[in-house]
Amino acid sequence: MAKPPPAPFDKQKIVAENRRARYDYFVEDRFEAGIQLAGTEVKALRQGEGSIAESYATVDGDEVWLINSHFPEYSHGNRLNHEPRRPRKLLLKAREIAKLQGAVARQGLTLVPLSIYFNGSGRAKVEIALARGKKVHDKRDTIKERDWKRDQQRLLRQNS
Repeated sequence: MAKPPPAPFDKQKIVAENRRARYDYFVEDRFEAGIQLAGTEVKALRQGEGSIAESYATVDGDEVWLINSHFPEYSHGNRLNHEPRRPRKLLLKAREIAKLQGAVARQGLTLVPLSIYFNGSGRAKVEIALARGKKVHDKRDTIKERDWKRDQQRLLRQNS
């Protein structure tokens, strides 16, 4: 008997999304990770600021790090304000880290952050994905498919 599909993540407020990732990569598996933040980083995220457009994740030993994500300094922060582009630790279970490490090492997959959001209990979470890079012809196929779906919707609206 087939396993039921996993429940979707509880995304209450999406702060940042990496829309380019779905164009550049085939997303194979998704994980929800907590993120270790300073107080001013959380306040900046709650204001809706933050970017993960050029960021990526790496597995270093038994830890996973989010590299090159940008959370701007909190406007009302004092001298204890955070550094905007510092590496941030992602909080995952040991079994998930081992799975990610094996996939990156053996299969040549990449860890790509898809979105940062606050869940139902108000915790900041990062949705990361194991992804395989697309070749140029795959990107062309994606563009063709997207344009065809847009044309289909336009024809359906015109005919109804």
